[in-house]
Amino acid sequence: MNWRRGSSRSYGRDYGYPEYVPVGVRRIQGIAKAQKKIGKGKSLQPVTITGTKIATTFWGKGWCKHFETYSDFSNRLPRGRTYARNGSIAHLEINSGQISAFVCGSDLYTIEIEITPLPPKVWKQLCENCTASVTSVIDLMRGRLPDDVVTALTDPKNGMFPSNREIKLSCDCPDGARLCKHLAAVLYGVGNRLDQSPELLFVLRGVSQTDLVGVSLTKSVDSLTSSADGSMTLAEADLSELFGIDLVANESHSPVMPATKKKSTKKRAVKKKPPKGTAVKMETANKKPAEKATVKKKTERKTPAIKKKAAKKKAAKKNIS
Repeated sequence: MNWRRGSSRSYGRDYGYPEYVPVGVRRIQGIAKAQKKIGKGKSLQPVTITGTKIATTFWGKGWCKHFETYSDFSNRLPRGRTYARNGSIAHLEINSGQISAFVCGSDLYTIEIEITPLPPKVWKQLCENCTASVTSVIDLMRGRLPDDVVTALTDPKNGMFPSNREIKLSCDCPDGARLCKHLAAVLYGVGNRLDQSPELLFVLRGVSQTDLVGVSLTKSVDSLTSSADGSMTLAEADLSELFGIDLVANESHSPVMPATKKKSTKKRAVKKKPPKGTAVKMETANKKPAEKATVKKKTERKTPAIKKKAAKKKAAKKNIS
């Protein structure tokens, strides 16, 4: 038998195998099909991985490490990583209790993964375990948490990540395995998506991250401000100054109102206006002496000059005579 019968593509046609299609071409064709399936007015949410690592943050790496511990997943994980890295995930959407995706392979395959919501008892216990440790939603999303909180949140049985029995997988590809390479690619794609939007993990498990922070802050404030006799503690006074409010220990304590300035009862002296006629008389009375004084001053100033002139005239007359 001649084994060198043309290329691998012709070999596939000759022996009934499907013709090989490059990854780039499959991706373009798959994205076009995915857009038709998702419908008009909606945009695809593909997974684009840059660099050598699929996930780099606390929540993304924690998700990937968690499902990699499942023994029945190990055989298909390498092919799933390859599919995730080469951009074969045309669409990935995370909602409450459900992951939907389209993966480009020899055809476009539809992925549906159901995640059991976190039981209320488990969530309540998880919040209590994190009391006085999670003080910021930003720190929670970035994974800046104490070791005890990290241990509680990533616990395989009672943590945020679903167990093996809480995951239901579905793919319409011909592979009959529980986890095919397309499903494995989507699971890795979820880890990459949590790098960008870690709050989606809480949406997926049906809980709110603000509950975790709210319970922690409430209990920490109660522990700081409580005292045996019910009086205001130093921590409570500090909180009052910090938030600009009055924290009252008992209902019987009434808030102290700020002191207000009393209105003065003293009556201001009011100047009485004189009658109209008297005002005019006073003005004229004041003006006349002033005018007389000025006349006197003028006369006093002119009198010496006049006397000198008169003396000169008399002297001149005497000389003439």
